[in-house]
Amino acid sequence: MKLRNKVLQKLIVPSFLRMITLLVAMSVIAFALVMSSPVDPIDGFVGSESNVSQEQRDNVARYWGLDKPPAERFLTWAGHVLQGDMGISSTYRLPVTQVIGERVKASLALMGVAWVLSGVLGFVLGILAGVNRGRLLDRFIKTFCLALSSAPTFWIGLLILMVFAVNLQWFPIGLAAPIGKIASEVTLWERIHHLILPAFTLSIVGVANIALHTRQKMIDVLESEYVLFARARGESTYSIVKRHGIRNIMLPAITLQFASFSELFGGSVLAEQVFTYPGLGNAVTQAGLRGDVPLFLGIALFSAVFVFTGNLLANLIYGIVDPHIKEANPHG
Repeated sequence: MKLRNKVLQKLIVPSFLRMITLLVAMSVIAFALVMSSPVDPIDGFVGSESNVSQEQRDNVARYWGLDKPPAERFLTWAGHVLQGDMGISSTYRLPVTQVIGERVKASLALMGVAWVLSGVLGFVLGILAGVNRGRLLDRFIKTFCLALSSAPTFWIGLLILMVFAVNLQWFPIGLAAPIGKIASEVTLWERIHHLILPAFTLSIVGVANIALHTRQKMIDVLESEYVLFARARGESTYSIVKRHGIRNIMLPAITLQFASFSELFGGSVLAEQVFTYPGLGNAVTQAGLRGDVPLFLGIALFSAVFVFTGNLLANLIYGIVDPHIKEANPHG
């Protein structure tokens, strides 16, 4: 117990220091990217085709602080963030914290369902491929996973959308609820119905890494000496996988799944665009296209914390189960 507490202290304290450094670096890089964008935030606010006079454009720039030097704008924003104020979104005309709060539930539901599905499907496929190494099923699963790894998320999403929503009409084309219904009237089944296709698309993207990793771990287990000894005692393949295989490959698979939060968030941005799903991915796209600096930076900070949390949980799991990993490599 003392060793585990020591490991936790060595992990958590430096991790939070790294997170602060990460948030500062992320803020600076995201702000620099928005500043270098060819998108004019004033055009994003008033519309590029609108007949707005130069005086009105100057008033808009003055109102949103766009007439100030970039360094002053960043420092002003950073000072407000330290006070808990992320600013006002010029796209939605609402506080950034409110926009994130309204959309984070939809994104977390989407990513949560996809995360569980990809983990379960990848784990099962990896076990089947490892047990049937070299056979037709193993070759099929490997080919399927390699194809998924090389296919872009938006292409998979469009393909699924065309087949299941347009051709078969089993699911709605997009959005998170039926058009014309207020939020209080939308039933749980309707929300799930709209969630299935984007979650399925996002989960498929994450299946390949887990499946291929689990397959290799299963092969290593089946080639180990204690499994050979179990076979010599007459144990069946099912018994060996159940008693020895799953126990030894589950922890690496879970750790890898937690470490995939960055891919999950990046994939959700594309999936939400394809299915017009009203989450953070859709919002950050609008912020980028309209030069909405406060919203873009706010979502960038949230994504950094989200990804960092996944990596921290992965390190904690390994550090708690096997403290020697962190003892041997305290800076890993």
